[in-house]
Amino acid sequence: MALTDMFLAVLAHSGLLTLWQAVAPWLGLDERQLIFLLATPVFIAVAVWEYLRIRHDPARMDTREALRNFVLGAGYQTTELLFAGVIAFPVYALCYHYRLFDIELSWLTGLLTFLGVDFCFYWMHRACHRVRWFWAAHVVHHSSARMNFSTAMRQNATNIFNGVWVFYLPLALLGFNPVWIGVAYALSLVYQFFIHTTVVGRLPAVIERVFNTPSHHRVHHGRNPGYIDRNYGGTLIVWDRLFGTFVDERAGDPPEYGITRPVPSNRLLVLCTHEYVDLFRDMARPGGLLSRLRHLWKPPEWERPAPSDSGTRDARTATDTDHDR
Repeated sequence: MALTDMFLAVLAHSGLLTLWQAVAPWLGLDERQLIFLLATPVFIAVAVWEYLRIRHDPARMDTREALRNFVLGAGYQTTELLFAGVIAFPVYALCYHYRLFDIELSWLTGLLTFLGVDFCFYWMHRACHRVRWFWAAHVVHHSSARMNFSTAMRQNATNIFNGVWVFYLPLALLGFNPVWIGVAYALSLVYQFFIHTTVVGRLPAVIERVFNTPSHHRVHHGRNPGYIDRNYGGTLIVWDRLFGTFVDERAGDPPEYGITRPVPSNRLLVLCTHEYVDLFRDMARPGGLLSRLRHLWKPPEWERPAPSDSGTRDARTATDTDHDR
């Protein structure tokens, strides 16, 4: 018996393989995770290339922050790996079980899956900026004052818990297989990694017209008054053009990156939770239950009137808000 066969025999008799086969689906270990695993070395290589080009420019690169961004990305991937199968997968399986159509995988339906995921991403991303509960998780991605490839990895480990995955459930209910929804989503995120940079200028006009590009995404990360809450697209920019949220990058108005009120600390826990703390602090202020709950779905800049006020709502602009935008 070969040595490898002996090892396999020990593993088979341990019962670990049986346990793994039962647990793996609930961990979300599907093609989506495989795509991220394969892409990670490419991400690191490209980030190192960019780092070598701009490392002497503190306005564009900070070594400690770049490392912190990758740690945040690892935390995000860990919670997705551990909890996506437990929290999201059962709901997707339920929707797919009661699907309206049986959609067989083909080149055409694969393209439709991609377009459907990109369409849902647009509305999910827009909600992440305009609904405070979603913004509480998404804000960490925007809180850096720099735009580079490491910023793409700057994600919040709480994403899986705040429920943004519900925006893709209609696709499963229509009949698109959740595995292929996950694959299309993963490929979209891989593409989006490469648009987080200042090294690449404007691309040919036909590409800028259809696809999300570094130029378009620099606008999205800008905190300039004319750039806030614009260019939500994932792979395609056509949704922003269709729904009136597109703004072109202007040479005379270079993006200033970050949020309007900087985070008080660079500690990882603070970066991930500061907006949740502010949100629940605002909800704790005196007032009726419904009035308090409105903070969850109102825009981040919305303020609840003081009880002594006449009841009019204060919808202050993002430039004078006390909240992070």
